[in-house]
This record gives sequence, structure tokens and C-alpha cells, in this order.
Amino acid sequence: MAMLKTEMPSSQHLQLDQYPVPELVAALVDDQFDAVQAVRNAAPRIARAVEAAVPRIEAGGRLIYVGAGTSGRLGVLDSVELYPTFSWPHERAVALLAGGESAMFVAVEGAEDDHEQGARDLDGVRPTANDVVLALAASGATPYVLGALAAARAAGALTIGIANNTGSPVAEGAEIGITLDTGSEIISGSTRLKAGTSQKIVLNTLSSAIMVRLHKVYGNLMVDLKPTNAKLFARAVRLTVHATGADEARARAVLEQCGFHVKVAIVALQRQVPVQQAGKLLEQAQGSVRGALGA
Repeated sequence: MAMLKTEMPSSQHLQLDQYPVPELVAALVDDQFDAVQAVRNAAPRIARAVEAAVPRIEAGGRLIYVGAGTSGRLGVLDSVELYPTFSWPHERAVALLAGGESAMFVAVEGAEDDHEQGARDLDGVRPTANDVVLALAASGATPYVLGALAAARAAGALTIGIANNTGSPVAEGAEIGITLDTGSEIISGSTRLKAGTSQKIVLNTLSSAIMVRLHKVYGNLMVDLKPTNAKLFARAVRLTVHATGADEARARAVLEQCGFHVKVAIVALQRQVPVQQAGKLLEQAQGSVRGALGA
């Protein structure tokens, strides 16, 4: 661990504890720019991961996130947000966290060191060749994650390893490795900082790009959201108005006819057809609004 960049003390800000608050805050914020650059450098690998993942997800596969500590919690966060954002089924976004669900809120000491438990947890969700497993570890050497990674590969799933140290077992052991070389943390070893930020950006990018390719987005509009509260119902109306030019009353009326399915409402309004026919057009176009409008 002493040789890992993420564990080495930074050569910058050696008097961090003595900074005035404005300078302290500026240093912590500015350090995050390295996270963005690390992701930019890894963009070709991220693109390759998206291209490899989409056919498997289209064939019915799941996104399975595996991690420990901050990395694991980021995986949980990404998996949970796919349902309200893209109407992605809960059962097709699975998150495995070292130490179990309770580790989301309270650190479970030693859980990340259990290689066998990682393999058991992954096997427990019955991975298939269509699944896409995202293995996350800042160090790139977390035993729990490596155990899950080995089980995923044995099952034939697509494995994507995301780590913050070059030449890491997680990145090297996955079919597609994404290395985010964020270097030393401004607070030595605290990978919840820029290492965590870089992983969050990658997860946002991966899952969002996959959902775009699955026709969950029309233009840059979130047209397959699942309204579950007042804010999201209002957003569904605004999106429909924006996409079609209909007034709010007309948009809301059509949305109510189709259970607030924005895609269906857009096609119904644009094609001037009943919502049932709009739904069939979308089905024929594999869920693509553009395809349904051009049919």
C-alpha cells in the first residue's frame, strides 16, 4: 500500500492545517480539478466500456456494481438513481457493497479484506454472460472487489475495472480497465476526495451514456423518467411542452392519458395520434422517440 500513489503523502500544501479558512477551502476545491483531468485522460477507455456494455444490456443484462467504502457507496448511489432518471428496473441495477447494506451508513471494518465474500456475494446474484459488472476500488487492490471480479469473469460477464492507481489488479484483471490516475490526495490517503470524485464522474458518464444509447434520451431531454413526486410530475410536463411546443394544459392532458410516460406523450402530440398508437409506434422503434416520429 505504501507504494500506491493514492496512499502517498502529497508534496503540496504541507502546511494545510495552518491555512486560513478561505485558503483551506480554495486548496480543497482546486485539488478536485485533477479528478476531472484524470477522467478526461481515461475517456477512450470509458467509450470502449460503453460500446461493449450496450449490446449486453440490450440483450437483457444487468448493471452490477461492486465496491467497498466510498467506492461501493458511489456504486449504490448510481444504481439507485437509474430508476427515477431513466425508468430503469430496480432488478437490473444491482449494487454489492462490502459489509452488506448496513455498510452504506456505518463502516464495517475488515469487510473489504474478504476475497471469498466478494466472490460469494457476486455469485449470489447469479451473474450471466449478458451482465455488466463494474468493479470499483481506489487502490485497485481491494480483496473483496477482486473476489467479485474473479467470479464475474468466471460467469462470462463483461467486467469493467475502475481504479485510481496504474497497473492495479482491478484494472488489469477486468476485460476493460479504466485507470483514473488522480495521484496523492491533498489529505493523505483520503480517497473520498478526488479519487472518489473521479469515480463518480465515470459512473455518471458510463450509466448515462448507456441509457442514451438505449433511447432513454431524446435530444438532450430526459424523456423516460419515472415521476414519483411533485417535482418529477412537473418536470414531465415541462419536458413534454419543450419537446412538442404544446401548451401546458394539452401536454398535461395527454400525459394523464398515458400514465405520465413522456415518450408516449411526445409521439402522440407530434404525430397527432392516440396514446395507444403512440405506444405501439415506440415499441416498433425499440423505444426510440426519433424512430417513432419518423416511422
